[in-house]
Formats: sequence, C-alpha cells, structure tokens
Amino acid sequence: MYIQNIYSKYSGPDPERECGPMGGQDAGKVCRTRPAPGDSQAPLHACARHTPGQAGFSLVEVSIVMAIVLLLAIIAIPTVGAYVIESKVPRVGEELARFILHTKVNASNGAPAPYDGIGNSNLANMVRGSSIFSISGSESAPTVRHGLGSDGEVSVAEADAGAAFTITLSKVNHAACPSIASVMQRVSDEIVLTPQGGASVVVKDADTRYSALEAESRCSQGDGNTFVFTVS
Repeated sequence: MYIQNIYSKYSGPDPERECGPMGGQDAGKVCRTRPAPGDSQAPLHACARHTPGQAGFSLVEVSIVMAIVLLLAIIAIPTVGAYVIESKVPRVGEELARFILHTKVNASNGAPAPYDGIGNSNLANMVRGSSIFSISGSESAPTVRHGLGSDGEVSVAEADAGAAFTITLSKVNHAACPSIASVMQRVSDEIVLTPQGGASVVVKDADTRYSALEAESRCSQGDGNTFVFTVS
C-alpha cells in the first residue's frame, strides 16, 4: 500500500486530468495522458476535438450596411460629377480662346468675309491633340465634344455672311455655368444663353455689360444649357 501511494504521488499527471491545447495536427484538441484503471472507453492519448464558435454577420446587418453605402453613393456621385465638370472649365475656355485668337490672326485682313467657310474641321484640327476635347467622325465633318455635360458638342459656323463666326456649346451642365461664359466673355463680342425650356437671353453684346450673377440666374439645372459665342 505504501509503495502504491508513493507511485501515485510521483508518477506524473493524474490519469483523469485532461491536457491543455496541443500543437501540430492536434491543435484545438484536449487529450488524456492515459486511461484510468478499468476505463476501456478512453485509449491512450484519446482526443476530443473542440470546435470554437464561428461569429458572422446576420442578413439584417448586411442589409443595413448596404443601404448606408447606397445612400452615400447617391449623395456623393452628383457632387463629384459636378466638381469634375467645374474643374474642366478653365481648360475648355483656354483652348477655345486659343482657337479664337489663332483664327483672328490668320483671317484675311481687310476682306469683307474673313471667316467665310469656317467650320468644325478648323476647330478639330486645332484641338485634336487636346486631352479635354474628344473628336469623332470624319475629317470633313468631325464631331467635337467639350466634356462640360453629357454628350455636349462644340459647333463652329460662320455668321454675318462670313464677317464673323460663332462657337456654340450645347448641353452644358449647370456646374459649368456661368464660369465658361466668364472665361469666354474676354474674347467674345456677343454671348447668348439658352437654358433648357427657357427663352434665349443676351448676356453680353455692345449694349449689355456682362454680369456673372445675371448669367448664373439664367442657367437651368442639368445638362440643358446652350451658349453661343460670337466673334467678329
């Protein structure tokens, strides 16, 4: 009996005690070091796997997050789009002003119709390498888009029987109004604004001094504004 007690005291772990988590292949398992006397159900190193609980998101939580993201997108996308359009205005105005000055310098001085035959092809040749305008169609009849509104185009045509010419910007977004007119009024003799569903109004000519506030008040929301700049 004395020998048996000594053995029980110094022989190591209690046969019934379970070991802690093991590494390697037995990670996540707990094992008995040895079966208890008379225990035939637990062989040496018999293990039982403990599967930890798996946390996740419910369908309601996912739906709420998606609704918030969608709401933020609805609010942010128009604002970002307007900012992008507004940032293009100086470049568009600069390119058009350069075209006007180039055309006036190369016009036939003293001729009654110095701009006879001017058209979109002249503008397209001037801005073909620009990163602002996009050009499509044939060389004789190109389509030039200004990027200040959805599918907005730039059209060049002679006026007053070739004594002047016009630059028309269609489908201009309100984000570019009246800033594009403020840029172009320095090189234009006349500016006419036509808002979507409204009557045309002269915002600059020989008798009308240009006012950015007045032009802005005439602009309509969306891509429905048309500007006609006349140069003589």
